[in-house]
Amino acid sequence: MSAALDEYCGSTFWNASYLDRADPDLPLCVEQTVLVWVPLGFLWLSSPWHLAALFRGTAPKRHLSRLYVSKQILAGLLFLTAVAGLAVTLGEDFGPNTDSTTNVKNAVVFYTNPVLFAVSWILVMVCHESVRRTHMAVDSSSLFFFWMIQVVCEIFPFQTLLRKALQEGEVSDLPRFCLFYIAYGLQLISLVLSGIADVTPEVEEVVKKNPEAGAAFVSRITFNWFNSMVFKGFRKPLVQEDLWNLSDKDATGHIYEGFDKVMTGELSKARHRFQKQLKKRKAKQKKDPHQNGLSKGVSQDVLVMEEKGASKDKKKIKEKDKDDKKSHPNSYLIPSITKAFAWMLIESGFFKLLYDLLAFASPQLLKAMITFTQDKSIYTWQGYLYAILLLLVAVVQSVFLQQYFQRCFVLGMKVRTALMAAVYKKALIVSNDTRQESTVGETVNLMSADAQRFNDVTNFIHLLWSCPLQIALSIFFLWQEMGPSVLAGLGVMVLMAPINALLAIKSRDLQTENMKLKDKRMKIMNEMLNGIKVLKLYAWEPSFEAQIHAIREKELVLMKKIAYYSSVSTFIFSTAPALVSLATFAVFVSVSSENILDAEKAFTSISLFNILRFPLAMLPMLIAGMVQTTVSKNRLEKFLGGEDLDSNAVHSDLSFSSAITVSEGTFSWGKETDPTLKNVSLDIKPGKLVAVVGAVGAGKSSLLSALLGEMHSSKASINVKGSVAYVPQQAWIQNATLRDNILFGSELDEGKYQHVLDACALKPDLEQLPGGDQTEIGEKGINLSGGQKQRVSLARAAYNNADTYLLDDPLSAVDSHVAKHLFEQVVGPNGLLKDKTRILVTHGVSFLPHVDEIVVLVDGLVTEVGSYESLKASGEAFSEFLFTYAKENNKSSKDDSTETEEVDIIPEAQDLQADSPPEDVVSVTLKRDNSLRHSQRHAQRNGSLRLRTNSSVKAKRPSDEAKKGQRLIEKEAMETGTVKWSVYLQYLRSMGWWYTSIVFLMYFIQNVAFIGSNLWLSDWTNDSLEYFNQTYPGSVRDMRVGVFGALGVAQGIFIFLGTLLMADGAVSASRILHSRLLSNVLRVPMMFFDTTPSGRVVNRFAKDMFTVDEMIPMSFRSWVMCLLGVIGTLFVICLATPLFIAVIVPLAVVYYFVQRFYVATSRQLRRLDSVSRSPIYSHFGETVAGLSVIRAYRHQDRFLKHNEATMDENLKSVYPWIVSNRWLAIRLEFLGNLVVFFSALFAVVSRDSLSSGLVGLSISYALNVTQTLNWLVRMTSELETNIVAVERVSEYTEIENEADWIRPDQRPEKGWPKTGKIRLENYKVRYRPELDLVLHGITCDIDSTEKIGIVGRTGAGKSSLTNCLFRIIEAAEGRILIDGVDIATIGLHDLRNRLTIIPQDPVLFSGSLRMNLDPFEKFSDEELWSALELSHLKEFAHGLPEGLLYEVSEGGENLSVGQRQLLCLARALLRKSRILILDEATAAVDLETDDLIQTTIRKEFADCTVLTIAHRLNTILDSSRVMVLDAGKIVEFDSPSALFRKQGHFFSMAKDAGINSVDYSVL
Repeated sequence: MSAALDEYCGSTFWNASYLDRADPDLPLCVEQTVLVWVPLGFLWLSSPWHLAALFRGTAPKRHLSRLYVSKQILAGLLFLTAVAGLAVTLGEDFGPNTDSTTNVKNAVVFYTNPVLFAVSWILVMVCHESVRRTHMAVDSSSLFFFWMIQVVCEIFPFQTLLRKALQEGEVSDLPRFCLFYIAYGLQLISLVLSGIADVTPEVEEVVKKNPEAGAAFVSRITFNWFNSMVFKGFRKPLVQEDLWNLSDKDATGHIYEGFDKVMTGELSKARHRFQKQLKKRKAKQKKDPHQNGLSKGVSQDVLVMEEKGASKDKKKIKEKDKDDKKSHPNSYLIPSITKAFAWMLIESGFFKLLYDLLAFASPQLLKAMITFTQDKSIYTWQGYLYAILLLLVAVVQSVFLQQYFQRCFVLGMKVRTALMAAVYKKALIVSNDTRQESTVGETVNLMSADAQRFNDVTNFIHLLWSCPLQIALSIFFLWQEMGPSVLAGLGVMVLMAPINALLAIKSRDLQTENMKLKDKRMKIMNEMLNGIKVLKLYAWEPSFEAQIHAIREKELVLMKKIAYYSSVSTFIFSTAPALVSLATFAVFVSVSSENILDAEKAFTSISLFNILRFPLAMLPMLIAGMVQTTVSKNRLEKFLGGEDLDSNAVHSDLSFSSAITVSEGTFSWGKETDPTLKNVSLDIKPGKLVAVVGAVGAGKSSLLSALLGEMHSSKASINVKGSVAYVPQQAWIQNATLRDNILFGSELDEGKYQHVLDACALKPDLEQLPGGDQTEIGEKGINLSGGQKQRVSLARAAYNNADTYLLDDPLSAVDSHVAKHLFEQVVGPNGLLKDKTRILVTHGVSFLPHVDEIVVLVDGLVTEVGSYESLKASGEAFSEFLFTYAKENNKSSKDDSTETEEVDIIPEAQDLQADSPPEDVVSVTLKRDNSLRHSQRHAQRNGSLRLRTNSSVKAKRPSDEAKKGQRLIEKEAMETGTVKWSVYLQYLRSMGWWYTSIVFLMYFIQNVAFIGSNLWLSDWTNDSLEYFNQTYPGSVRDMRVGVFGALGVAQGIFIFLGTLLMADGAVSASRILHSRLLSNVLRVPMMFFDTTPSGRVVNRFAKDMFTVDEMIPMSFRSWVMCLLGVIGTLFVICLATPLFIAVIVPLAVVYYFVQRFYVATSRQLRRLDSVSRSPIYSHFGETVAGLSVIRAYRHQDRFLKHNEATMDENLKSVYPWIVSNRWLAIRLEFLGNLVVFFSALFAVVSRDSLSSGLVGLSISYALNVTQTLNWLVRMTSELETNIVAVERVSEYTEIENEADWIRPDQRPEKGWPKTGKIRLENYKVRYRPELDLVLHGITCDIDSTEKIGIVGRTGAGKSSLTNCLFRIIEAAEGRILIDGVDIATIGLHDLRNRLTIIPQDPVLFSGSLRMNLDPFEKFSDEELWSALELSHLKEFAHGLPEGLLYEVSEGGENLSVGQRQLLCLARALLRKSRILILDEATAAVDLETDDLIQTTIRKEFADCTVLTIAHRLNTILDSSRVMVLDAGKIVEFDSPSALFRKQGHFFSMAKDAGINSVDYSVL
């Protein structure tokens, strides 16, 4: 072979002596053959791809850019140089001046190379053209590589030619010399140009919105295209608008589409497998029929007898099924993910493999470096070569690693996105069976927590094969170095794993316990905030504060335990490297006296052990992660594999003559459950108004659900002609503007829209809302009253032009006069919908005469259908129904004669039914088993609404002011910019300065010990030179091993102590911050809670406190350790090679800037990520809550699209965040690589003055510095992100408080108030300094034991008056005297404890009945029982097994509304103060309870002053005097009869209520 090449070149191909000298060179033949063939070979191999692109049909012609033309010209010139080269050779051999006498021709190579080059340059031109024609291509990576290899290979002939010329003093072969350098220059320019992106106009548009599309190859691997975002983020905090568009392949729609295709296939396979398993199981059961009571061969009548037993069995079976993981199609999710994202997995795996293999090159190079310093006979150029190789290996490694991470993180992001989109889509079509299995919260959790788990695991999935590979390779190389002694070190490592695992399990159990306490604490917090108004009115805050503190203390004790466990595991982890190397080296030197530890062995082993540490630490974590993900996988598979709603349950066949036809329908809510409706047959003609009536629980709502196809039916056929609009019983309102809620995705038609607003009586409400119909409605319609929500829901249906309207009792939530208006204007025979088919579920007897047909339901059966008159006459169920309801209605009935005049619609913002989360029909119907659950209402919302109406009833303000008022709830302030130093100091201060300084000292000493042990090791390795060819003395050996071991253990001990103290400090910081936060939030004025959503306050206690408790101590510790680690490394390198100090400064400057740039951008992207994440979940929660509405209107697609858009907004900040991490990492790694390079370079420069031990030490340190640098920036950024929590917590500790609870110098006397006289003097008040007055100078006297009724239209200031008595709002002017004491002078609790109120909303807290009556345990059991007896609850309480200790559930859900109201009465009876304020419940108290309350109050509070705020006039007709308020002034104040005669305000209100005479005897 060699001989042939010698002949081919005309010179020697290879001779080793070329390298064996101080100035090495390559033989000329190698330069002419190998170095030419390598780059050209690469080009020829990669060109088929380019050529294929050319012949793929006619690509769109793109314009010729300057860059393209320049590249082609360069290639053309290169082609000319090649031709010229050939011409020179031909000229020399066959030209006119050839010497014919000498027959020496040029070697073959001089002919072949120019030809090869000429063809290659033409090929390059063709490749350029193919890149130009490729869609969206801006450059070619293969061409860039080709130019790079070409330029590098040509360096050798470059220096050979130069050297030769310099040696000979002249240029022997001038033409070739010139051609070579011209060509080299052209190639260099080509290399530069190939690294520049050729952005065409079509790409340019895309690049503006997404620079990645226009990034060239170099920019892509170094993430340079991201620079502009980083600079922008550094200059000013980023906002959502600054973020770039996603490329199509990263958008939700595209990701989900691909995933869905794969998953559909996999799921059907899984269902097939599942069916087979079921058949097998059934077969088994047939063989063994006595397994359960449900054997098939039992006759019908026996079945009926057994039904009771069977239902118990069913429950058991269900439970068994739940435990049985296989009760749903399974193991299809992982294959779906793998197949959908296979290509990304393969790519990232390939990069990881290359990285892992390269990782083992560095230790080998280190070994060569050490040999180089020891053996002075080695030429210096080899040292430089090693230094350059170290740099190259490190740079290539960095590039591979970052590409691997980039792909993994993007893959994680895509998996999360695909799963979230899948869960959302599934939620829209899921059947009710599957829905009942999980609550809304659980489904949202699937989307947030479980999808996130998958994201986290995918990031590191390749470690499953990479860790074992790294471990195997490390052991292999270590064995090469140390022989069997490695097993000692390995043994130590393997032993550490189970200890760590044990600790991990232990802390996980503690964590679980801790989470339970956290949940408990958060539950109380939540209730406290929801009922904060009641707490303030009763002065109960101290009791709740104590409850929360008690839980918090338990929590802190657990936290301390967890921290101690983790410090033990830190101790083990930090001593591990020292112990491992100690074990290995000790065994190595003890085994035989020949074994002397030298620098090569020691430092190569240490750098290999360092590689080994990572996979060993990661594997247990990865396995734990996998286990958690399996749980998530099962939950997701269960949900995504659940049954879909039968989309063919309801036909919409237009050929039917009837609008709605149901035949023989038996409907149930689930396959297993008993039918709710039996044998229903209906036939409803188009355009009819049909009322559905029946008692509570008769199945009226279920009937509508069946018509919507929401219910399960085995055989019914339902046909509903045309489109459907649906108004559910509990209005479902979206978090959007009021107009969007009504339009619901339709186009705006102004005339029709106004008409609908009029008909639904929404105009007056719009005037009250600050932004008109552009007012943003809060989540779950929080800033609308129950009646307003219901009317908006009705307006949505009326605006949506459907053929059939299903109205589920929309008139019950509104006042009676409004109901009448709605019936006349919208639903009734002359209403807006008079030509449509309407099915109206109603309890309102007064509407029945006006309907076309009535369907009567009794216990799920349709008993009668007919017109009002015919049914009334029949005397069956319907007449009973009429009788029951008419009786109730009469009590508060209105006199018909007065009703003929136009009803003036009062917008009833007073009807404050801020309904419980608007659950959809399904859940409501399921929950309504025993009692009609009336909407649970949150007291806290009253204030906010009232404030709203009061402030804006005034004449319309100029529009710019109105804009400000549009948002009741201010947007949460998102912190921007750097965190102030004071925040760090505040945290350290709450830890305690003593702790802080000691902790720092401990970590510092640990670091010193670490450096000491390494210096000792480097000194130890010098023994190998000292005792060269001698026996190693045992005493020296023992001393070396002993000191090394001692220093290793010292490190561990100091870290252990540092971590323990840190834990104590952190717990004390947590305690201080939490108690400050809690005590301040409880002392904040009511105003604050009206304008701040409770979620935001809860967040401070949940998320931010969690960060303070767990995240900050961890990141603080890691940060200190990283910082010290970096300083230590630099110190050691400088110690070994003092020259290095010169490099530190510029590196530090660059490092500082990179770090500042990154932190600013990354922090803001994180914030944007969390801000843009919440809309995804809230939109999802909303969707699940309003499912039946969305399905009824058939708007699934619109909601899917909206969800995709919301998720894309979030991805817009997630993707750049991933890239920002890579951007930073690759820059820091390059810096770290430079550190390695310089430490190696200076070691070569000063090789004569250095011991091999120090060289090994400084380079092995440098090899580690990259990771530490990376971590330091990560930790700095994480610490900054986390410390924000301290900032947010302290923000709420600095809010202004209300007045003192108790003023020691101003306490009222013991029995105050003795008589209960109240006097108001020119009393004025406003809710907030910037708002108008609500009460305008009220002056009045109320005598002892007077009974005063307070009435007035909405917004007249009735409730404000009670708020003033309790100083919920403070006076702007004037004063209130009670028994001659000015209430503004005493403490709030002294005042509030001496007054009693029965609030409008019966708010209860979870806890025992006793706690709800008497949280401070002041009263004896007898007193409690007598209070319960007087409030008619004694039988109920006696009937409970636990008596007074009966647990009330959250918000009092397990008591009926009436019972809750009576409990509040019992509270008042216990207090028994001289003044009672009764804020009459507008809402759902049935008439019985109302009577009970009234009688008890008359009897028990006869000797008290009673103020009643009335919404129904009947209740105050027996008062001694009535105060009529209007717009914050007293307009009338006299006895009811006197006022009635006067015919003023009171008279007109009485008329409206249908009261014709006041004939009550005044008590």
